[in-house]
Amino acid sequence: MFAVYAEKFSSEDPLSGLVVGERPDPVAPDGWTTVTVKAASLNHHDLWSLRGVGLREESLPMILGCDAAGLDEDGNEVLVHAVVSDPDWSGDETFDPKRSLLSERHQGTFADKVIVPRRNVIAKPASMSFAEAACLPTAWLTAYRMLFTQGGLKAGDSVLVQGAGGGVATALITLARAGGLKVLATSRDKTKRTRALEIGAHEVFESNARLPMKVDAVMETVGRATWSHSIRALRPGGRIVISGTTSGPQLDDAELTRIFFLQLSVVGSTMGTSRELAALTQMLDATGTRPLIDREIPMADAREGFAAMAKGDVFGKIVLTR
Repeated sequence: MFAVYAEKFSSEDPLSGLVVGERPDPVAPDGWTTVTVKAASLNHHDLWSLRGVGLREESLPMILGCDAAGLDEDGNEVLVHAVVSDPDWSGDETFDPKRSLLSERHQGTFADKVIVPRRNVIAKPASMSFAEAACLPTAWLTAYRMLFTQGGLKAGDSVLVQGAGGGVATALITLARAGGLKVLATSRDKTKRTRALEIGAHEVFESNARLPMKVDAVMETVGRATWSHSIRALRPGGRIVISGTTSGPQLDDAELTRIFFLQLSVVGSTMGTSRELAALTQMLDATGTRPLIDREIPMADAREGFAAMAKGDVFGKIVLTR
């Protein structure tokens, strides 16, 4: 079958290990099912895999991709939950110490077909296209859990989203607005600040700019470059929810004095559960809110999408279609 896969690792030139070619058809074991892929979306996880982060050399060649929407064995329209937990695990999959993402221990979604545990298949709303649904299982699910599960935010609360532009950040802005939150966003890029307003931010600011108000929560995916600003943007008793450190995890100042004096909460967040993914799809179906797609590219031209992500030339999600 057609597939986009990692053949080798390179930290300096990750795309040198990317192959667009053929791989054997997957065979679903007991308890698993085969999904025919119609659309799959790119994540930074895929670039990190090509650098050898989170993927072992003995697992190569590995089909990349965490997210997909397509048809199950009965022809039903579905999307795939990317978190694969231990068969004996029950409850929140993100707490399973044996969990993995598709394309880490199990072949990924950038292919004609992908096999997944049956419990990882979620019904796709008829109102949503395959491309839109393919955006949800990683970036949008991450954003949903950050805001409403780990952040505990509700209509009328205020939130700051750092680093508008990437898949998670654009999802945070759109979902926060759909959930009735007051949304502030930052970006170094003027064009991205304008786009953030268009997709739902109430106000936008340059990175690390002084804000006119203190917020109830900050959604942090950038790390070192914005950490102090995030802490200083919070009201007393506020909460910072962190799901990434794209600028690096080593802080110049952890702001510990401010954290304990203002009784701030620092909360980690990773991916989301299949139940949260189902709730997210229901929310989008009910509200008419849709993922922001930067571009759709035939899967055969996947290298183009990887190159754009590597350069940061993205606002929203890049979707690969079959």
